[in-house]
Amino acid sequence: MHLRCALLTLTFLLASVLPAHTATSLMLDWYPNPNHATLNAAKTQGFFADQGLEVDLQVPADPNDPLKLVAAGKVDFAVSYQPTVLQARAEGLPVVAVGALVQHPLSCVLYRKDQGITSPADFKGKRIGYSVEPLYRVLFETVAGHAGLTPEDYETVRVGFNLTQPLLSGKIAGSAGAFRNYEAVQAELEGFDVGVFAFEEYGVPDFYELVLIANAKTVSEAPEKVAGLINALKQGTEWTLENPKRSREAFFASYPDSANELNRRAFEATLPFFKGSPAQTRQRWEALETFMRDKGLLNNPVDLDTLVWQPE
Repeated sequence: MHLRCALLTLTFLLASVLPAHTATSLMLDWYPNPNHATLNAAKTQGFFADQGLEVDLQVPADPNDPLKLVAAGKVDFAVSYQPTVLQARAEGLPVVAVGALVQHPLSCVLYRKDQGITSPADFKGKRIGYSVEPLYRVLFETVAGHAGLTPEDYETVRVGFNLTQPLLSGKIAGSAGAFRNYEAVQAELEGFDVGVFAFEEYGVPDFYELVLIANAKTVSEAPEKVAGLINALKQGTEWTLENPKRSREAFFASYPDSANELNRRAFEATLPFFKGSPAQTRQRWEALETFMRDKGLLNNPVDLDTLVWQPE
């Protein structure tokens, strides 16, 4: 009886010392892939738990769902894209960017080197495929314009997210919106020598490929949850960069279906883009917001003071 009372007392004492684990939902932008390695590290290495968070990493049924569900207050956090978040805020959706997951664009213009292309100027007279309308069409036009081309010098065609096969089959000369850490690796595995034109090197502001967002209400009413999530992600990012092989194996253990050669190479290609996360600056948001307004991609100005959250 005395032992039982002692155990109960110890249990209550531990409960008062250890942080209560708050259930927290975080929806990925798409199916799990190496872009999410640092989030997985934060979960599997206990960094979320150390912050008192029990994070449920969810996979969306549709890539358009994460932002909408955060805006509706149905999900606590989500992974989204910086240009998409700006468009959402310009339309009045109450989403806040709380941190960067990937520091620079992974998306690019992908091309085959055996087609005689050495600069964007070589796309003159050729057909270009792109993914999302109008964003990646406009980004390609910016790259081409940087090389002295006008939209009359080439043909653009929307191919959706099937960006690799049309390029490899010769139906298009370039893929705008392909990821340099995925489609480029996929093409190389199929035996093609490919190159990339990085958006940020041809007139497009350097932007965060992936960011974490929350509802404005979450940010105002549960700031400790936001700060805890970002602190844990910072630890997960640092741990991944210091222990890349262990992080990769932890990711494959969490998602066994992804343990293939494509994702192994994609993981290595993604690592440099994690450096610096989850930090974000207002200046980079301002540069992209200005660019998107100038290009007609935003209908309204965005209040960056309320869009970009910074830790205290």
